[in-house]
Amino acid sequence: MLKKTDGAKRTRIGGIAKLEDANWAGGRNANRCTLILTEGDSAKALAVSGLGAISGRDTFGVFPLRGKLLNVREASHDQIMKNVEIQNIKQILGLKHNHDYKSVDSLRYGQLMIMTDQDHDGSHIKGLIINFFDHFYPSLLRIPNFLVEFITPIVKVWKGKQEHTFYTMPEYEEWKAKNNDGRGWESKYYKGLGTSKATDAAKYFSAIDKHRLAFDPMKPEDRQLIDMAFNKKKADDRKEWLRQFKPGTYLDHDIKTIPLQDFVNKELILFSMADNIRSIPSVADGLKPGQRKVVFACFKRNLKKEIKVAQLGGYVSENTAYHHGEVSLTATIVGLAQNFVGSNNINLLEPNGQFGTRMQGGKDAASARYIFTNVPRMTRTIFHQADDAILNYLTEDGQRIEPEYYLPTVPMVLVNGADGIGTGWSTSIPNYNPKDIVANIRRLMNGEEQERMTPWFRGFNGTIERIENDKFKVSGIATKVDDKTIEITELPVRKWTQDFKEMIEEMTSGGKDGKTDASASVIKDYEEHHTDTTVHFKLHMKDSGMKAAEAEGFEKFFKLTSTITTSNMVCFDLQGKIKKYASPEEILADFYPKRLEFYSLRKQHLADELNKEFERLSNQARFVTMIIKKELIVNNKKKKDLVTELRELKFRPFPKGAKRPESESEDALEEEEEQGTDGDYDYLLGMAIWSLTAEKVCCPVGTITDIAGREASHSA
Repeated sequence: MLKKTDGAKRTRIGGIAKLEDANWAGGRNANRCTLILTEGDSAKALAVSGLGAISGRDTFGVFPLRGKLLNVREASHDQIMKNVEIQNIKQILGLKHNHDYKSVDSLRYGQLMIMTDQDHDGSHIKGLIINFFDHFYPSLLRIPNFLVEFITPIVKVWKGKQEHTFYTMPEYEEWKAKNNDGRGWESKYYKGLGTSKATDAAKYFSAIDKHRLAFDPMKPEDRQLIDMAFNKKKADDRKEWLRQFKPGTYLDHDIKTIPLQDFVNKELILFSMADNIRSIPSVADGLKPGQRKVVFACFKRNLKKEIKVAQLGGYVSENTAYHHGEVSLTATIVGLAQNFVGSNNINLLEPNGQFGTRMQGGKDAASARYIFTNVPRMTRTIFHQADDAILNYLTEDGQRIEPEYYLPTVPMVLVNGADGIGTGWSTSIPNYNPKDIVANIRRLMNGEEQERMTPWFRGFNGTIERIENDKFKVSGIATKVDDKTIEITELPVRKWTQDFKEMIEEMTSGGKDGKTDASASVIKDYEEHHTDTTVHFKLHMKDSGMKAAEAEGFEKFFKLTSTITTSNMVCFDLQGKIKKYASPEEILADFYPKRLEFYSLRKQHLADELNKEFERLSNQARFVTMIIKKELIVNNKKKKDLVTELRELKFRPFPKGAKRPESESEDALEEEEEQGTDGDYDYLLGMAIWSLTAEKVCCPVGTITDIAGREASHSA
């Protein structure tokens, strides 16, 4: 069957609309031709622009891939046969199934060039293409220079005439660490090939030898690595592979050829790590990076008034260096605001509009341009504002973005649960009752043992009972009203109303697989009385149907049970490492000491801030007193002279405006604070003239310094 889709070496092929074929492809000079496989249409446009600059249409063809190639190692025969992309590649290259290639002479192209974005997903696409050839045509990967890649920058930095180009993010981070965090340099992040202009394309292709890197011929050990990376049965091997990962690893592109072993261990591994980071939540705040970016942007904007979700998406992208698609970002915002049964126990955003219901499990949410959201008061109570100053904020391209993690008052990973599938790892954490969590936190505070918690979903009226140590049975509610009527008033968690209705429809018509058989039906008719938040089916049964339902039991007959397991509770721990937790109590035990430590840090920070305010007010009071007593004359003096005099009088400078960059050393900050800049004395010299009075220093309830002193001691 696969041989029927084989290609052939011919000069012209039709039926592939998006192919820009090389003029010499399939002819006597076919071995000099290169097929460029690009990541999407925008990358194809870039490649065509570049080829125009070097008159390369004779020897270069371009074909765009639609997203990611199928993982053929795990795909069924039917999937492979129906995959248009794979069939097209076979036709374009002239590939024959099961053919052992000694040379490229029988192909339409002598070389295949992969041109993807330099991000993690681009690396995954390269890996999937290599996986395709390794699985079906390994002999081609043993031919030198058959497989090459086209590399483009991911970050450019410049200062005056100096310019540096980076092809991997770790390489860029390493440069920043050695160059004062990149201060003084301008930078541009190239999210994808579509970011590059036509002039950039011309520059890339004019220096094609610099941008074209060949893969080394494949060795036997390379095949084992590729199998490990893409074989579903090798999940445990992938876990061990990821455990060996060292931060800062990257594939150096300043080489002549790329060993496939290095590609897997130094580039593909970065995708796998990034895949886990964006798929698995932190135990600290229960958030994935995309969700954390949304929460950070909402707090930064102080989002008390509602805003359109589409607008909020733009604000998040602008303020958090978000590098993925707008659709996934708005889906994240919608997910944080959903509050129907089976979604969030505590929604961190307000759902003002149609954010989805339990009818279709949230798929019935309105478009992002029609719905609004804001931050409810509850969210800022859980993520307390007083913690903001003590969090470890990340930076990207010189911009301060979201923190490494938040530390809410309760572990939100248990409150709202989490699901995700990464590379080698997946996670499934059910929701728990916030009251149960708080009760266990209080037990820990009192030095008592925690009590075992059972999953709980807000608004769910059925039952959840433990049947094994890490397994729970979730049951809906079915009641017999009379001899011919059954009422179903609750479904298992995450069994959506629409899905259940389709099953009831089949039982009514006797239909299955599009066919109907009235004699096979067990339900005479049914009524629907549910709302967007409740379930209420009234089933009018046939006599035979009622007997069958009673004999089997309503729960089993109507599939009103499901199971929840807690055997795969995986999170990034507080050290940033993937950890599998045995129980929700273990998650709480990990969270509790860190939250306690942060309360101590919060208290110390608040006390320090009050002491600073006390000293600032004390300085202002002394300044005003000296002016009143004419011990300090400010009239007819230059600001520079005044600042010098204030330094001699030991007035403390206070930095003006925003905080100093966090990367500056403590010694540098102390030295700067001792010296002070002109602006750092604006808190004295910028006081209004009417403030320079005795009333400002002394007021009915005491002096400024007395009041500040009392506040500072109260804080301590």
